[in-house]
Amino acid sequence: MTAVRQDAWTPDDDLILAEITLRHIREGSTQLSAFEEVGQRIGRTAAACGFRWNSCVRKKYEAAIQIAKGQRQKRNQTKKIESPSTVSTIDTTNTEPVVVKGETPNLEQAISIESVIRFLRQWKTTYQELTQQIKFLEKELQKKEDILMEITSENEQIKREVTEVQSDYRTVNDDYKALIQIMDRARKMAFLAAEEEDASKPKFKMDANGNLERID
Repeated sequence: MTAVRQDAWTPDDDLILAEITLRHIREGSTQLSAFEEVGQRIGRTAAACGFRWNSCVRKKYEAAIQIAKGQRQKRNQTKKIESPSTVSTIDTTNTEPVVVKGETPNLEQAISIESVIRFLRQWKTTYQELTQQIKFLEKELQKKEDILMEITSENEQIKREVTEVQSDYRTVNDDYKALIQIMDRARKMAFLAAEEEDASKPKFKMDANGNLERID
């Protein structure tokens, strides 16, 4: 089984899918056979090709699908005119259903049981791979949420610490200003005390004979 590619579908991939599927419709083949051919061509599973066709590409080619169906019907009518009583030989080794030539199939595509089982197995593999990818993304998302919660908690703690530092700074600043004021008052008081002490001390001067005499 071809591995499912994880890259997105390109316009060229869609075009290949449309061209091959329309050709199988015109030729009266099954769409599952078309999806298998496309998968081998572009490296995807038939399940992925079928999902892409039904979910996106088909709606863009509705007119072309009707034309292809008309061409298939004309082809079947031509075969009916050429050999109206010919019946296809039954091949026991072929898993595809037996179709009587000249008769238009009741369904748009005749799908054998084995083809359905193969298609479902491929789809199961694709579903399991998508489920694993979803679980992986959920784990990554949970990790990111845990990291976000941790960062948020650290941010709140830092905010509290900044608030405490700002409060301590204001307190220290107020204490510093009060200390400056106290020191300024003490300096002024010391200056006044020194002036008073100088004023209370006796003063002397020297007379003409070289003797000191007190000045009141």
